[in-house]
Amino acid sequence: MLSADFIRLSLGSVSAYRMRSFLTALGIAVGIASVVLLTSIGEGIHRYVLSEFTQFGTNLIAVNPGKSSTFGISGAIVNTVRPLSLDDAQALEGLPGVRAVVPLVQGNAAIEYGKKTRRTAIYGVGPAVPEVWRMKPALGRFLPADDPRFARPFAVLGSKVKRELFGNENPLGRRIRIGTESYRVIGVMESKGQLLGFDLDDAAYVPTRKAMSLFDLESLIEVDLLYTEESDSEVLSERIRKILTQRHGNEDFTIITQDQMLQTLGSVLDILTLAVAALGGISLLVGGVGILTIMTISVTERTGEVGLLRAIGAGRRQILWLFLGEAMVLGGLGGLAGLILGAGGAWLLGTLIPALPTHTSWGFAALAVGISVIIGLAAGVMPAWHAARLDPVEALRAE
Repeated sequence: MLSADFIRLSLGSVSAYRMRSFLTALGIAVGIASVVLLTSIGEGIHRYVLSEFTQFGTNLIAVNPGKSSTFGISGAIVNTVRPLSLDDAQALEGLPGVRAVVPLVQGNAAIEYGKKTRRTAIYGVGPAVPEVWRMKPALGRFLPADDPRFARPFAVLGSKVKRELFGNENPLGRRIRIGTESYRVIGVMESKGQLLGFDLDDAAYVPTRKAMSLFDLESLIEVDLLYTEESDSEVLSERIRKILTQRHGNEDFTIITQDQMLQTLGSVLDILTLAVAALGGISLLVGGVGILTIMTISVTERTGEVGLLRAIGAGRRQILWLFLGEAMVLGGLGGLAGLILGAGGAWLLGTLIPALPTHTSWGFAALAVGISVIIGLAAGVMPAWHAARLDPVEALRAE
């Protein structure tokens, strides 16, 4: 059998039974569309969350007080945990490879200006926030590099706080009250939006020591370090561990690198993407069963045709590939239609609901179409094998 005849017969059998072919391909199309749409949502969420975490940079190391792991020893027996202090932060700033350090405390307090009052998040930070967190003032400047122990009462407002308290008025140089102390506004931060539910614009930034006094804190809640591009995060983490252990007498702190956070987060999000892809895979399985059923019926209906082909010299292998080709065509057409539906649905969903990020991975989409062809091939094996083994005489007699 010539290749042209083989292709013509395969496509002809599909077009001869249009409704049956349509319903068969529809099962695969729904499965592929489900996989593409769900994985587009999963990949979109994956990229969104990672971009949220990396908007402050990737060369970051966080040091927190307290050890994240335990050793089976009761805390009542011995308590050698020392607070993470501003002196610790200054000591870490002198390490090779460290570009800048931000000592951080956080609380919630009311900010008063005139007759207006707004309760918001208060961040006690150092002057290196614009460099370390990649947040720049849109108006004025950030906190100056004062001696941390004698920092002047300056405040920098988030864009939302500025809008609520001052409206269109220029806040620079104005006095606000936070707690019992008066602060002079020297800057307004650019709008950053929300980070995993936290509104970064609804905040105010004051010197770390002032915030510690305001919230009666003895320890920093975190020290963020920005290191140079050529530095190795693991080597630097070991240096941090060594100097803090010397200062504290034991390892009563936790060091977390941005690489570790992204790796852990990426693993969780990968599992999420695979889980939603598996849900779509169930539809693909149903579509494969549909092709198996239709091809089995097709072999039964076309027994006479098989007998005629065998009688005029067609071999078993040619009959086998004829029916396999038909199954692959159905799977391929369904896969292509499903790809268009899934990618189009993901684009439409992202357009209609901007808060729900979607991203179609075309490599994965092409793989899904290839899988649909393989499913068609696998589902057609049994019926095709049965057709190839039909006896020509018995097949003609069935006609």
